[in-house]
Amino acid sequence: MGSNPIHFGTSGWRGVIADNFTFPNVRLASAGIAHFLLSRSARPRVIVGYDTRFMSERFADCAAEVLRSHGIETLSTSRPDPTPAISYEIIRSQLAGGINITASHNPAEYNGLKFSSGDGAPALPEVTKAIEANVAKVVAGELAMTGTKSDASLRQSCDPRPAYLEEMRRKVDLRVIGQAKLKLAFDPLYGTARGYLDELAREAGAAVHTLHDCRDVMFQGVGPEPSEKNLADLAQYVRENHCAVGLSTDGDADRFGIVDADGAWIQPNFILALVADYLIDVRKIPGGIARSVATTHLMDAVARYHGVPLYQTPVGFKYIGELIKEDKIVLGGEESAGLSIRGHLPEKDGILACLLVAEAVARRGASVKQQLAALFKKVGAVENVRINLRLEPDVQKRLLEKLKRNWEKFDSRPIRKIDRTDGLKMILDDRSWVLMRPSGTEPVVRVYCEAPAQPELDRLVAAAKAFVFEP
Repeated sequence: MGSNPIHFGTSGWRGVIADNFTFPNVRLASAGIAHFLLSRSARPRVIVGYDTRFMSERFADCAAEVLRSHGIETLSTSRPDPTPAISYEIIRSQLAGGINITASHNPAEYNGLKFSSGDGAPALPEVTKAIEANVAKVVAGELAMTGTKSDASLRQSCDPRPAYLEEMRRKVDLRVIGQAKLKLAFDPLYGTARGYLDELAREAGAAVHTLHDCRDVMFQGVGPEPSEKNLADLAQYVRENHCAVGLSTDGDADRFGIVDADGAWIQPNFILALVADYLIDVRKIPGGIARSVATTHLMDAVARYHGVPLYQTPVGFKYIGELIKEDKIVLGGEESAGLSIRGHLPEKDGILACLLVAEAVARRGASVKQQLAALFKKVGAVENVRINLRLEPDVQKRLLEKLKRNWEKFDSRPIRKIDRTDGLKMILDDRSWVLMRPSGTEPVVRVYCEAPAQPELDRLVAAAKAFVFEP
C-alpha cells in the first residue's frame, strides 16, 4: 500500500470529494482515531456528526461503522448539526471525543473530518500526530483497519440540539433582544445553523427572516464562507427591509458573518473587539482577552483600556481553547471569524457570536457601525487586511530564506519588535504591523497588515508585496 493520505491541518483533515476525500480514506482516518481512543480508554464513547455537504451523512455512517467494529460506542446524529453543538454534547455527556464530517467554510467540492478531544476542543497537534502515526501503521498492516467487536448495542442515536439551545439561553440575554423588537435577517448559507440561530431569535420575540433556508450541497456555487462577496444577498435583504442587523454562519456554524443595518459587511476583526468591549463594559464579565498572532491589535487596545491581560496564541483556535479551559479570558478570537467566551466551549461558535452581536445592538440601542465609531473614539482606530500571495517556486524558496533573517527595517522604517509566534511578524513604531505566514500545504504566503489609517495600510501592503516578490 502507498503512503499515508491523511494529514490534519489547523482544523481537521480536508480533501476534495472523490479525489482524496473518499470512503477508503475516511475508514483509514477513523481507524487511526479508533486506535488512539482505545490507547486512552478501555470503553470510549464518541459522537459522530455531519454537515450539509454532498454525502456527509454517508461518510459519517462509514466512520461510525469503523469505530463500532473496534468496540467503540457511537452516538450518531440524525440531522446536520453545527460543530459547536457537537462540541457541547462531548462535554455534557462526558464523551471521549467526537468526529464531525465537515469541511467548514471550504468550497462545495471539499469535505473533511474534524476530530474533537474529550474536552470539546479541536484536537491539539500531539493528538493529530498520534492519529496520523496510527494511520501509517494501518496502511503498513501493523494495526487493523477494522475490528471484530461491532454489535447493535454500540450504536446510539443522539440529538445535540435541545441541550445546546438550552445552553445558548444561559449564555445570551434573549430577553433583551426580544424587548428591543429587533428585526433580524439570518443567512446560514445552506449550512447547519438552520433551526438553531433563527429558532432562538424567534423564541426571544425578534422578527427573523432566514435566507437560503434549505440544503444545497453546491451552496449556490459560492461556498459556505460568510465573506463580503458571499453575503451580498443578505446585505440586500437587510437594506431593503430595514433590518437592525444581518447575521450569518458558515457551513458548520463555527464562524460568523455580520452585516450592519446599511448593508455594509463588517470585518470579523472589528466584531471580535466590539464583542470583547461589550462583555467587559456592559456584562461586567471578568478576565483577559485572547487573540491569535494574526488577529487585530484593536483587541490589545480594548484590553489596555479596561486594564485586563492580553494573551497571544499561534494561529489555530485550539490554542485559544486552552485559555477558555483555564478560565482566564472573557473572550478569545481569531481574525478568520472564530470566537468563544468565558464559561463556554473551547471551540469557535458562530451562533453564539451572532447572538451576542444582536444582544449588543439591542442593549446599546446602536447599530454595529455606531458602536465601532464609539469604540475607535475610546481606544483608537485601525484598518487591516489579509491577502494571499501565490508564489512561483524560485520566489517561494527566496522568501523562506528572507523570513528567517532578523530584519532591522521594513519599508525603510525601524522595526520595533520581531515576533515569530507563527511566521514572521514585524511591528513598527506607529502601531502598524505586518505578518507573513507561508502555507504548509500550498505555494502561498498569507500576509496580514494593520495600520492606524487607510493611507498607511495601503503603503504597508505595497511594501509587503515588494518584500515578497523583489529579489
